[in-house]
Amino acid sequence: MDSTGTRRRNTRQKLYEAAVTLIAEKGFSSTTVEEIADRAGVAKGTVYYNFKSKSELFEELLRHGVGLLTASLQEAADATAAGGGGKVESLDAMIRAGLVFIDRYPAFTQLYVAELWRTNRAWQSTLLVVRQQAVAVVETVLTEGVTSGELSAEIDIPLTAAALVGMVLVAALDWQAFQSERSLDDVHSALSRLLHGRVGGAPH
Repeated sequence: MDSTGTRRRNTRQKLYEAAVTLIAEKGFSSTTVEEIADRAGVAKGTVYYNFKSKSELFEELLRHGVGLLTASLQEAADATAAGGGGKVESLDAMIRAGLVFIDRYPAFTQLYVAELWRTNRAWQSTLLVVRQQAVAVVETVLTEGVTSGELSAEIDIPLTAAALVGMVLVAALDWQAFQSERSLDDVHSALSRLLHGRVGGAPH
């Protein structure tokens, strides 16, 4: 295995982690390259060796983080399908995978949600592309469910997919900020009930 490539990947991972925690704490503008290097335990030149600028580091950070989220959603859907589960079970598994991801990377999630609503950033187009990759995984499962007849043909697929991803992101941030005493299983089961349409009263 290429040890130089591995070393570079490890350095980039350290820089991502340092940048995400600092930017979540202080904001993008207030965070300096020196601080990122210092937090990552590398020389300032190492940051510029790996990334042309702080903006490029942040853009790559968004790609990297949302890439990890997208992969975990896809994995959950694939594992459910491989086990013979239906599309609703796949969506349920994806909700759990999203919660696990957010529990593991809370600072990144805060950053991602905050940046999603800013419109004047240089990386806005990158953000929209990576957001669409994550949403597309959910859209595919919904489309397959409609095609197979498991889900209603009346579903608005793009909006439903965006709503499911948004529900998981916002509910998880709320869980961590205001209801941190609740377990991941507890939060998942609440969102699972929403997915299964059991928010209303019991049928008579």
